[in-house]
Amino acid sequence: MAIWMGSFFSLAAAAQQLDGAWKGTLSMRGCFLENNIELQIKMNGRSASGDSYHFQDIDNYVKKNFAGHFDPEQKKLKVAEGVVTTWHIPYHCSICVKEFDLYYSKEGSVEKLTGRWSGTVLNSSAGCSGGQIVLTRIKESSFKEIPEIKVDTGTIRLDFYDNAEIDGDSITVKVDKKVVLSNQRLTAKAITTLIRIDLSNTFHEVEMIANNEGSIPPNTAVLIITAGEKQHRLWLSAKEEKSARVRFVYDPPIKDNAVTIR
Repeated sequence: MAIWMGSFFSLAAAAQQLDGAWKGTLSMRGCFLENNIELQIKMNGRSASGDSYHFQDIDNYVKKNFAGHFDPEQKKLKVAEGVVTTWHIPYHCSICVKEFDLYYSKEGSVEKLTGRWSGTVLNSSAGCSGGQIVLTRIKESSFKEIPEIKVDTGTIRLDFYDNAEIDGDSITVKVDKKVVLSNQRLTAKAITTLIRIDLSNTFHEVEMIANNEGSIPPNTAVLIITAGEKQHRLWLSAKEEKSARVRFVYDPPIKDNAVTIR
């Protein structure tokens, strides 16, 4: 009995050690000059799930859900990407939905997932190039610092306020890199802007740039986001010559007719 229990815990530990973020480079030609891949893995027993990012940088990427299974005896992880949840790529680009066959290894303090990947172009039977891949565990995701909020309505209201004491903070706000508010002083009264989001433009990024630090640095703001009946509250903090960003992704309610992404 003791031997069986020991084996059980050893298998559970092997699966759990896959939790976290893993980064590598895809061997493919595509829209990006660099084809990075990041898997954010969550383990539940032998079942794996999470988000995958195919990206050039944090401004040019495709995000998908994935699901899979880990075989602790072989230390083999097999995952398949599914629903595309976010994309910010040139219009002419195609999205590759990928599968990975990976083996876990550890040498000293370096942990790796090594194997092969393959895939098909979204909404077609055309194959992607595929090939070998090595993913290395990283301490934190490349996308960690930018919140991403899903919304299911077309109009989003953004209200900016000074956080706590009114101390003369002023900000500039950009939506998709275009200035919508310039050098506005934050007070207890909201500075308001609206953005439109729909299937023809599912992704929007809002950036708050600190014009100064007020009398009590750093420059801080409360952003209240109203999307239909839902409301989100974010605390943004930006030092001088720096900024804080948040991203919105249109996630429409599921209907009888599925939405096709092109």
